[in-house]
Amino acid sequence: EVQLVESGGGLVRAGGSLRLSCTAYGLPFDDYYIGWFRQVPGKEREGVSCISKGDGFGYYVKSVEGRFTISRDNAKNTVYLQMDSLRPEDTAVYYCAAHLEFRLCGFYLLSPGPYSGIRHWGNGVPVTVSS
Repeated sequence: EVQLVESGGGLVRAGGSLRLSCTAYGLPFDDYYIGWFRQVPGKEREGVSCISKGDGFGYYVKSVEGRFTISRDNAKNTVYLQMDSLRPEDTAVYYCAAHLEFRLCGFYLLSPGPYSGIRHWGNGVPVTVSS
């Protein structure tokens, strides 16, 4: 059974930092693109960042570029999202997703949800940024 487990969320003041982790179980981690998405109540889920398999290149949406950094440790089956200079508008539930195709870091990252084509999701972790 495939499981994606997120951790590291919490409450932080504007300008602060958090590091999210996503650990995968039950899949060949090296073969997967891993992405972070977020959702606030009443809105569609949206892409945040994605990391490719192999060279581990990171992709970001414009609103987080320069503030967030994605990385992966294949030995630990884990992807990290370092979030710096957090803003109140970053408040959301953050989800990680795993997909075999680059489409995760392209089409899905840049398009609003729902994402019916993405099969593997974590349960989400809340991030709250106070002003």
